[in-house]
Amino acid sequence: MTRPYAPGHRIPVDILLRAYASGVFPMAESATDPDVFWVRPETRGIIPLDAFHIPKSLRKTIRQRRFDIRFDSDFIGVIDGCAEERAERRTTWINASIREAYIRLFERGNCHSVEAWREDRLVGGLYGVTLGRVFFGESMFSKETDASKVCLVSLVERLNARGFVLLDTQFTTEHLKRFGAIDIARGRYEQLLEEALQGRAEFYP
Repeated sequence: MTRPYAPGHRIPVDILLRAYASGVFPMAESATDPDVFWVRPETRGIIPLDAFHIPKSLRKTIRQRRFDIRFDSDFIGVIDGCAEERAERRTTWINASIREAYIRLFERGNCHSVEAWREDRLVGGLYGVTLGRVFFGESMFSKETDASKVCLVSLVERLNARGFVLLDTQFTTEHLKRFGAIDIARGRYEQLLEEALQGRAEFYP
């Protein structure tokens, strides 16, 4: 389910956080479309933090320590990496208004990135919004095999260690289902969201 379009302009950060708290998030039709629409899906994707699964092949990559994992060291690099056109995806929902809004969320401590570096080059990452005890995953990208997957593993480790209880993926994909992602009805999601917004978890100690 989508809500009406909003004309392309700055998205107030407080409104953006209130939207997340009510189960709504923004998207754009493309990077060049100045307008934003608000989405409240009938079914929502989540990864249960207590049922996260690491595929066997990925465990080998993690043991090899192929990537240097960092947090929040290049947020703009990550959101720009997520917005880049790729062979498998010619369009992106990250337009200028959305990019600016999430950078401002990052500056106030409500948005974070997990980054995979190799030889001091950013080769993959993900970012998302934190509110209460929820991490709302937004997007991820890879320029090397398994880079974003290792970031996801590092994210879940941090969320479990810091007291988060809900990892929202917005939608599920076959890629995310390999890690335990499931679809739940909107009513159930909003119930879990309400519970997870009570209390506070810190992305940093």
